[in-house]
Amino acid sequence: MHRHLLLRTAAACALVVSAWAVTLGGQYTITVNRDRLINAQNEPQNWLLMNGDYGSQRYSKLTQINRDNVKDLRMVWALALGGMQDTGQNGPENELNPLIDNGFMYTSDGWGTIYKIDARQPDYGQYVWITDPGVEHEGNRSRTRGIALWEERVLANLPDGRVIALDRDTGEIIWDHEIAITNEFGGREAFRAAPLVADGTVIIQNGTGDAGTRGWVAGLDVETGEEKWRWYVVPEPGEPGSETWKDDHNAWKTGGGGIWQTGSYDPETNLYIFGTGNPYPIYDPEYRPGDNLYTNSVVAVDVATGERAWHFQYTPNDSWDYDEVGIHMLYDTMIDGRLRKVVSHYARNGFFYSLDRTDGAFIKGEQYVNDLNWTAGLDPVTGRPLDYDPNLDVQIYNPEARALRADRDTMKRACPTWHGGIAHQPTAFNPEKGIAYGAGTEGCFSQSGAAVVPLSPEGGVDRAASERREYTSDLYYGSVTAVDADTHQIMAKAITEIEVRSGMLATAGGLVFTALQDGWIVGYHDETLQELWRFNVGTPLKGAPVTYAVGPRQYIAVQASGRHLHPVRYDNLENSSYLFVFALE
Repeated sequence: MHRHLLLRTAAACALVVSAWAVTLGGQYTITVNRDRLINAQNEPQNWLLMNGDYGSQRYSKLTQINRDNVKDLRMVWALALGGMQDTGQNGPENELNPLIDNGFMYTSDGWGTIYKIDARQPDYGQYVWITDPGVEHEGNRSRTRGIALWEERVLANLPDGRVIALDRDTGEIIWDHEIAITNEFGGREAFRAAPLVADGTVIIQNGTGDAGTRGWVAGLDVETGEEKWRWYVVPEPGEPGSETWKDDHNAWKTGGGGIWQTGSYDPETNLYIFGTGNPYPIYDPEYRPGDNLYTNSVVAVDVATGERAWHFQYTPNDSWDYDEVGIHMLYDTMIDGRLRKVVSHYARNGFFYSLDRTDGAFIKGEQYVNDLNWTAGLDPVTGRPLDYDPNLDVQIYNPEARALRADRDTMKRACPTWHGGIAHQPTAFNPEKGIAYGAGTEGCFSQSGAAVVPLSPEGGVDRAASERREYTSDLYYGSVTAVDADTHQIMAKAITEIEVRSGMLATAGGLVFTALQDGWIVGYHDETLQELWRFNVGTPLKGAPVTYAVGPRQYIAVQASGRHLHPVRYDNLENSSYLFVFALE
């Protein structure tokens, strides 16, 4: 009852605010249609998609805030959000940023409450409406990576497995469908990535591969929420790729491949391009012999049909948790004197890759992390690890870094760490300078081998009977890296004491921004990564910064909430749920 009352009150407020917008000669909000989203970079005053544009470049053409004056950047307003109730020790995983359309912000909190905020005033923001869809806290985890806009709708997926569409003027829920379920072995599907709407299809994905489910991506009808198609990362027997699962206990049923981050969309080919997670069980490759397609891969599916168009697998038969769930940026650039249509990726396995986005063919790859020892490098033709042997069902790679079952009493040290180099953290690309930026975690870890036991020949994992691995981390710190998209050489690297769980923003003002878990928002010179500005908000930050403008004034916004305790450091900050906004004095 309380929720409905809130919506009626919010709707009334929305009418008042809309009228006020007209009387102020403000910014009349037109629908967020297909053409606007395809050309999102040409509206630098707005931020219409979670990663800035369909190509996930997170680049803004705004220049008011630049290298010369960034030192004068100050907080101009902040607004408290919800989402901190019943969050537990690790806090909410609110790794998102607001969307902005002509002075109005739309965002979410970890429990799925959606907010519309009037941000047109220079020194404060105020709610237009708040919609709480009623997610039960018990049995669910507070987590979100964002929302989507399409025409008159706001789209969101919720921690309890539902997907909803709201009227963006009133906040009223238009449709509400439960999509994510619990599988036959008790593995629960859930959403770990923001939805994306492409050509009228709401694209969502299951992210809980590490819980023993099969990752999938699905397309819903934006008008009704009805499912149109679904593609599974781990194929069932008889499907293409199933031959790469060579076990005798139906490991595919709990095979993993969760999708943690929103993919990119290429309107020319109508392809949705996204990264997939590690196979499950994570650290025992002998449980699931074979390359384990289509885990640890980038995959392109046809938005009209859901059929796979192409794929490229980064680390076959993974056992280090090097899932490739991170952003895959789309752009056209010169590489080795040739103009290429590129999908590029800061891989968790420590290499920066460029692929042809029309067919997934390997173009180039180079190491970007400081420490890497799991393989000797990449084959310059195929892009496969140099140590990969197609005749082996269980890969060896570098035996000094690869823990197998026989290594129960031996710790094998591998680099990069299982949390690095760059996982889900949003990356950025400056198309004018051809520089790709990534922020993440540097370091190494050690682990012993451990055998996982199947529940039965029909599938499932017997967790009680399975061995437990030993593990520890070292050389654990954060970094921001700039890579030349043509040569793949590192142009600059900035080191942070704490891992970066946020992401990147690049601007035409010659700046890049990120945020840290110990409360700092930092601005760097976009070519040298010299630090030019920092501001501490006193609470952990995991949302990536964005920028927008109202009239002639440019703003930077970042959303707080939660921290990541790997390892437990900088433990003296209180979690909070705030939206912080900055501008020049």
